[in-house]
Amino acid sequence: MPVVFRRGGLRYFFYSNEGQPPEPPHIHVKGGGRDAKVWLEPEVSIADSYGFNPRELSNILSAVAGNRARFLKAWHDRFGN
Repeated sequence: MPVVFRRGGLRYFFYSNEGQPPEPPHIHVKGGGRDAKVWLEPEVSIADSYGFNPRELSNILSAVAGNRARFLKAWHDRFGN
């Protein structure tokens, strides 16, 4: 599970095996027993969330949007187009 980014006690990562066929580009966010999945395309949006409150999700979306290019590069480096 390559961790691409850490912020505020949270890990932003993707799994090395995202399934076949793989889902569209996304990033997982985990920390403190909470987790979320965030789509990177076509726009940054929450796919699933467990345990995060609305304010935390807003902060996560901001962090993902601000690092979207980094996350997409890591995704495409691992999985290709």
